Amino acid sequence: MLNTTTSPGTNRTEPYIEPGKLRNLHALEKKILWLSSWIIHNANHLRPKRDGLKVGGHQASSASVVSILTALFFDVLRPEDRIAIKPHASPVFHAIQYLNGRQSLEKLQNFRAFNGAQAYPSRTKDTDDVDFSTGSEGLGAALTIFSSLVQEYAAAKGLSDGDAAKGRMIAVLGDAELDEGNLYEALLEGWKHTVRNVWWIVDYNRQSLDRVLEDRSSQRIQEVLQAMGWNVVVLKYGKRLQHAFAREGGDALLQWIDNCPNSLYSALVYRGGAAWRERLNADIGTIAGVRSMLEDYDDDALAALMTNLAGHDIESLLEAFHGTRDETSTCFLAYTIKGYGLPFAGHKDNHAALMSVEQMDLFKRSMGIDDGEEWDPLGGLAVPAAELREFIAASPFARSVTRHYEPPAIAIPAISAPSRSRSASTQEGFGRILSDIARTQDDFARRVVTTSPDVTISTNLGGWVNRRGVFGRRSSTDDFGTTEMRSVQKWALSPEGQHIELGIAENNLFLTLTALGLSAPLHNARLLPIGTVYDTFIGRGLDALNYGCYQDARFLLVGTPSGISLAPEGGAHQSTITPLIGIGQPKLRFFEPSYVDEVAAIMHWSFEYMQLKDGGSVYLRLSTRRIEQPQREMTADLAANVVAGGYWLIEPAPGATFALICTGVVVAEAIQALQELREDIEGIGILVVTSSDRLHAEWLAAQRGQGSGARTLAHIEKLLAHVSPDATLVSVCDGHPLNLSWLGSVARNRIFPIGVERFGQSGDIPDIFAEHQIDCDAIVDRVARILVGKVEGRAD
Repeated sequence: MLNTTTSPGTNRTEPYIEPGKLRNLHALEKKILWLSSWIIHNANHLRPKRDGLKVGGHQASSASVVSILTALFFDVLRPEDRIAIKPHASPVFHAIQYLNGRQSLEKLQNFRAFNGAQAYPSRTKDTDDVDFSTGSEGLGAALTIFSSLVQEYAAAKGLSDGDAAKGRMIAVLGDAELDEGNLYEALLEGWKHTVRNVWWIVDYNRQSLDRVLEDRSSQRIQEVLQAMGWNVVVLKYGKRLQHAFAREGGDALLQWIDNCPNSLYSALVYRGGAAWRERLNADIGTIAGVRSMLEDYDDDALAALMTNLAGHDIESLLEAFHGTRDETSTCFLAYTIKGYGLPFAGHKDNHAALMSVEQMDLFKRSMGIDDGEEWDPLGGLAVPAAELREFIAASPFARSVTRHYEPPAIAIPAISAPSRSRSASTQEGFGRILSDIARTQDDFARRVVTTSPDVTISTNLGGWVNRRGVFGRRSSTDDFGTTEMRSVQKWALSPEGQHIELGIAENNLFLTLTALGLSAPLHNARLLPIGTVYDTFIGRGLDALNYGCYQDARFLLVGTPSGISLAPEGGAHQSTITPLIGIGQPKLRFFEPSYVDEVAAIMHWSFEYMQLKDGGSVYLRLSTRRIEQPQREMTADLAANVVAGGYWLIEPAPGATFALICTGVVVAEAIQALQELREDIEGIGILVVTSSDRLHAEWLAAQRGQGSGARTLAHIEKLLAHVSPDATLVSVCDGHPLNLSWLGSVARNRIFPIGVERFGQSGDIPDIFAEHQIDCDAIVDRVARILVGKVEGRAD
């Protein structure tokens, strides 16, 4: 195999690399290997421990990418480039940022400790310029595809404020990450959108957490990427091995390495030069030139030769990176050795291995580090510190430019509910609100972008798409819009379109929303992203949703249709536990409105909240069930209560002993039940909960403030003050009853929660609601049994 192989048509040249540059990069490479190893050693062996837990840190996984990241950060990366670094290389990243002056010594000394450098690079927890959080394998690399798409989107519309140059979206990923299915979903979506300017640099050390990988993996990876339109550059052999291959016997050596099983190669790496010599002499020593070539190297030099893979060869890396000049997405498959330069290099079990105190002492002496100088940024190197500081300051990535932006917030105009109908669904109302926004020509409407995984029309985005169009880098016509088979749905693509259509992979939806939701800090383009998906399939993309929230991406997620009110669709499409996701997911505010005018008020609040410094994303759970709409004015007070989490739809009488609580479309059943109960229960009221999440979060915050002198009543406490302290509450929702059952703890009322605890099935709403006991009869029966229990002096 050649040192570099490329896909046909790749625009590549091999630039001249100055010897002085190589000398400085080799010195930095040595220092970064030392610092990344020492950071982990300090955390595990030197820093006091209070809980007895192993701290960890992945010395072997870090060592395998030291050369790659050294080449990138000190010669290849530009400020406008964005990079996702494999999770287990976090110590290398922090060491590099320490040399760049962007990371503090205190943070390094507290690696994996509270307020220290994080175990895995984090946009929200680290302070040293992280572009993309990583941690869940594969997601960081996949996000680079969608971030490139968003960069294209913003550029096509001129939405970037100021000078936000177009950069490359780069991921350095471990080869085991290529087992993650989400990468292939993302690759296919990227191919559909002809995504450009993406680099994946695979740390191909052929070892995962538990084992050595299959020998045939490399070829399959190349075939998949090339089928998706990527260029593939294979970086296998460093310069020393290339020179050896040019000698007599070199062809035999090349063939032997190419045919060597990964497991055998790893074992020989660990055993060292003598083992290499013995095996090579036994296998190819009789071939002319081989034995004499081996005799030119002592054991240490032979080990260095046989481990001179291109992923550890700065010159080979620079030739490949600088030689790739076009915008075609490119994968660099860089052969490396896990634990390269460390005592356990190549060992099958080195993933979680840590150097012992004795091994670290030997390693420190070999690196030229004096006692007490372990944290010196540039000490112990052959190149003078002043020269290295000058070299670092002159590197492209170190240029003093803004890398993380804060574009001004977009003013949100009033959002009104569409003209009142006697009955409507919240999903229908959402679609009509967006359609009304699409009619306007203000900056707010220009910043809204929608996306959906092949459920655009069935989630009521059709009106928006008809008016605003579908985004595509190149314009295309919709044949169904120009022929006799005319369709009511316009589906023409153009750079002006404001809807990004995705395939049906929900994981890609959440990665697209994440990329769109990071457009402000990364691309200086303030966008207001909205994503729609069938509510139950939020669970299918939950890892990516959590990933987006973790790095504080800002978007509006609309889960619709939802619940067993999607009756004919059956249990596979009926969501039950999603309200619990809404309550539990950090950095995501959850709403489940009952009426269309509530949807309008919540959307207005959401667009503003998404832009606040301490804001976040929002999740709306909507329904296709049409119910009678209240003929009322959405006053400022009512809107404030709606976005705060709840309001009294029917006010209880002072001191009332019963109240019904509902959320979402089962408000219709609550109203019907109240009408039947009014004659028997005086003053009963209905509390509509629009956000159990906001009510719960504010109540917990108020509880934490108790006793501090700052205690204020939470919104839910004020609402429940309208009923008697010993009032009985009955809650009902089209979802798991835990969604509302906590309300009994607020004022210590007895609560009887009604909800959906089993998988649904196909049917109509009357049958399905009756089966799951969330219909009017079930509510009335529950109240009746409570009343009987009170009369008989027992709890029911």
